[in-house]
Amino acid sequence: MTGSSWVFPPADSADEHGIVGIGADLEPDTVLAAYSQGLFPMPLEPDGPVAWWSPDPRAVMPIDMHVSRSLAKSMRSFSFTINTSFIEVMQACANPDRPHGWIDSQIMNAYTRLHELGWAHSFETRNADGELVGGVYGISVGGMFAGESMFHTETDASKAALVFLTKTLKDMGIELFDVQWMTPHLSSLGAIDLSRNEYLRRLDKAVNSDRPSFTSP
Repeated sequence: MTGSSWVFPPADSADEHGIVGIGADLEPDTVLAAYSQGLFPMPLEPDGPVAWWSPDPRAVMPIDMHVSRSLAKSMRSFSFTINTSFIEVMQACANPDRPHGWIDSQIMNAYTRLHELGWAHSFETRNADGELVGGVYGISVGGMFAGESMFHTETDASKAALVFLTKTLKDMGIELFDVQWMTPHLSSLGAIDLSRNEYLRRLDKAVNSDRPSFTSP
């Protein structure tokens, strides 16, 4: 990375919707600089202008994620991989039939490029036949991982991918697992809200730690 030509306003200058600014580009340096400062990109409408967001509060997932007995049982029927089907995971997350879809072609292209450069990663759930049935993708910067979206086509497959992801992050020494906005689903899995100031404090510490190397187990 050579550095972004854009300068973002401070994260704490966000408006009441959590928007810091609109525009810029989705070049790798720009996106990584944004995440390092507590921002993330999301289009205002499919293939429309990109807004840069810093919600308050900010949802994070504890690295020591609680696993229910039923989910632990379901996980035994799956296997897991890392970075073997990144594009397929993104395409499944971008399915236009899903409600509140926001992953458009510009986001697909930007994160695929970040994956090729080693910054964006996918965690995949496979059934007994080796078929991709669930997954999560996101961005890694230093000791921070930002989960972007997840999908499933079999019961518990996305939850299983999330458990596998948190275990992997813990083993790698990741300090902060950002999930951006709280949802009932994430809350049921143990996500918590942090104030923006507390999130930024933890982020500063995390992004200045050594960057882990993601490889398939």
